[in-house]
Amino acid sequence: MTYQSVDEYLVDLEKRATLPQGFRTATVDLTFRPLERPVPLPLPMRLNLLVLDEPTAAFTGVFTRNAFPGAPVVLGRELLSEPLSRGVLINNKIANVGGPTALEDAKALQNAASALVGCPAGQLFVASTGIIGWSLPVADMKKALPTLSEALQSTSALPLAKGIMTTDSFPKVRSKNLFGGRIVAVAKGAGMIEPNLATMLVYIMTDLEVSRGALRDLLPRVVAQSFNAISIDSDQSTSDMVLAFSSQQVPCPDPSAFEKALTEVCRDLAQDIVRNGEGTAHVIEVRVSGALDEASARLAAKAVVNSPLVKTAVFGNDPNVGRILASVGDAFGNAGVPLNSKTLRLKIAGITVFEAGAFRLTPEVEVQLSDAYLAASQPEKKEGFPRHEENVVLSLELGQGMAGAVVWGSDLSYEYVRENADYRS
Repeated sequence: MTYQSVDEYLVDLEKRATLPQGFRTATVDLTFRPLERPVPLPLPMRLNLLVLDEPTAAFTGVFTRNAFPGAPVVLGRELLSEPLSRGVLINNKIANVGGPTALEDAKALQNAASALVGCPAGQLFVASTGIIGWSLPVADMKKALPTLSEALQSTSALPLAKGIMTTDSFPKVRSKNLFGGRIVAVAKGAGMIEPNLATMLVYIMTDLEVSRGALRDLLPRVVAQSFNAISIDSDQSTSDMVLAFSSQQVPCPDPSAFEKALTEVCRDLAQDIVRNGEGTAHVIEVRVSGALDEASARLAAKAVVNSPLVKTAVFGNDPNVGRILASVGDAFGNAGVPLNSKTLRLKIAGITVFEAGAFRLTPEVEVQLSDAYLAASQPEKKEGFPRHEENVVLSLELGQGMAGAVVWGSDLSYEYVRENADYRS
């Protein structure tokens, strides 16, 4: 897909965003003054609510592995043992991590929102994303909750996708129709992105009838192939979560087809997150094949997408291909994984640049590679929409076994440094 304007992109997103049966969402704006830092004017925040019309037993979640998790993650892990769920309350701007009353604040908002929804507190997740270290303005947020509840609608997930954004420059929605039902997923995330989740919130909604056990069995596999296969800046957040809910309203005769469709939705959404990365001008797609095992394949792919030298070269449309193999050699050497240059082949955009133990570079190849990088580029300073969905594809064939992996990452631009240097300003 290619887009020429924000409006054109949003029209396409609206087509994807029709909510499945049994779901409603709402978003409301508010302002607050942080306790920890004086500000000349109140700061903006958005509260978002995703609720099911009826409680469901078919829900699950996957959370960050960061050992310094936010209060919503701590609470969310506990809520997975509950028999039923009604949805999730989400705020942006503040991540609710490490504050003196972080967990109490999360529970206070959970209780207040649950009372409005009409369900026990244990049926409602909470999620927060934004600045780490500040406390939530609980009083201001509680005042906004009645307006939020009154705004619930059952038409579109697009307002929710917009409402959860922080440094994201455009909303992200993906969906698929299956057996007369729908899978719809929204996400936020633009920085602090590394496998084992990201600074990322993902909400998956479906009206297809999938059991609690099946959903809990398949979601980790889906996440491993999508949200745990991306990296923007190699920093893993404190607040990441992927939550999935089924309203159980449409029969699903083929569970494997459901998993396949969900995987496709999540892979597309994961790439959208990378494409929307802070300062990202290129999405780097690394396809590793012929590895001894999946772990070494993923090690090679991650080494490439997390290498500052590779990332900056791609940003500059510079086919400095030696950096790619150097990053793999670094990772394998330090991990004690063998690497045979004689069986190694590297292709960029389908062009062979290394095989049989030697680089295959000519002036013509250098120009072709630079042109391929340029064709896959987008403006580093975001325009509120993606120009296209093209990636810089690096194919690394190791010639050692049958395992493989695919990882998506971003380049590293001047804009990334500027945005993160001024994040709280």
